[in-house]
Amino acid sequence: METREKIVIIGGGFAGLQLAKTLNNRNKKVILIDKVNHHMFQPLFYQVACGRIEPSNISFPFRKIFQRSRNTQYRMTDVQKIVPEQNKIVTSDAEFHYDKLVIATGCKTNFFGNEIMESVAFGMKNTQEAISIRNHVLLTFEKLIIERSRSDDGNWNIVIVGSGPTGVELAGAFAEMKKDILPRDYPNMNFDNLNIILISATDKPLDTMSREAQDKSELYLKQLGVNFMSGERVTDYDGEIVHTASGKEIPANNVIWAAGVTGNVIEGLNPEILVRNRYKTDRYNRVVGYENIFAIGDIAYMETPKYPHGHPQVANVAINQGKNLGKNILKKSEKDWKEYEYEDRGSMATIGKHRAVVDLPKFKFQGIFAWYFWMFLHLMLILSVRNKIAIFFNWMWSYINKDSSLRLIILPNKKNSTEQ
Repeated sequence: METREKIVIIGGGFAGLQLAKTLNNRNKKVILIDKVNHHMFQPLFYQVACGRIEPSNISFPFRKIFQRSRNTQYRMTDVQKIVPEQNKIVTSDAEFHYDKLVIATGCKTNFFGNEIMESVAFGMKNTQEAISIRNHVLLTFEKLIIERSRSDDGNWNIVIVGSGPTGVELAGAFAEMKKDILPRDYPNMNFDNLNIILISATDKPLDTMSREAQDKSELYLKQLGVNFMSGERVTDYDGEIVHTASGKEIPANNVIWAAGVTGNVIEGLNPEILVRNRYKTDRYNRVVGYENIFAIGDIAYMETPKYPHGHPQVANVAINQGKNLGKNILKKSEKDWKEYEYEDRGSMATIGKHRAVVDLPKFKFQGIFAWYFWMFLHLMLILSVRNKIAIFFNWMWSYINKDSSLRLIILPNKKNSTEQ
């Protein structure tokens, strides 16, 4: 009996999940390893943080996804080290051997080595962090209604650092929350005092998109009352005061860091192959210097003629690298393998109701049609029909009533200090 090749995939994000689905029910033995038990649809994390949708609506358990699989297994554990000489990985619970190893660990928030800032500011790269933002912001208002005073100005500033899609979408959502939802929840508080502050190191928001998108998104932010601080860089945050390079000091108890990411690197491989904390690969996603180790998605750094400085760290790249590698692995000979090249299908962002910007390869548009286009595309990308229906219902309810009923403060049990 022919022994099936064993493929171990570390990480179940867009890249790892797409690879596992491509190899599913084929003549390979697949083990998917992740430290959480579900795939997360990251583009909608900001809506969890603002209480618009529940985490379960954008989270998909791996065991459910591969419930009927004949060849794919899932293991929930934390990978600590790769031992390439022995074709094995070491986790917090066990060791796993492989014929081919695929690293799809994605990235995390980059605090640029500032440990204090990392401990007090919020990132938004997983479900737990999005829930923590929702909890912390809502708890701020619960505390204010009891104190009945503005003794701490930091409670009245929500600061978002970074003006990419995550930053502008968060700013727009919080601005609408300030206008339509919070005054009804807390009728005795004056939310004119609440400031949504978006700090950008660039002159315009969405600096990777077209000039039209940048100008329109800046206008939308202004219409929503967001304080957009352009050309400003945050140098420090101690939990109470945000310090900027120009010398400004902004009191804030709610700071969300969306200003950069860094790769989730695993110990064990040659550190010289890292480029900006990403594994350098060839055109087939094979890690340089290793015959049977691959990297896909945000953690992979691949130079091509079109992208001499590596591909952008976006979902479309991750999904298609996973798909391409899966198809290559299934081929009988590596001579038939196909090189990967990214075809840019465009980018988009939404900045509140009826406000969005879309850049497609051949044309660009903004406004209400762009907003509907953004909603439709994201709804289609959600994995299950049940979750599509749940999100659609929540969006329609919010659209009609300018409200949602999902502002739950869910804190961990005091016996367990780990946030759930």
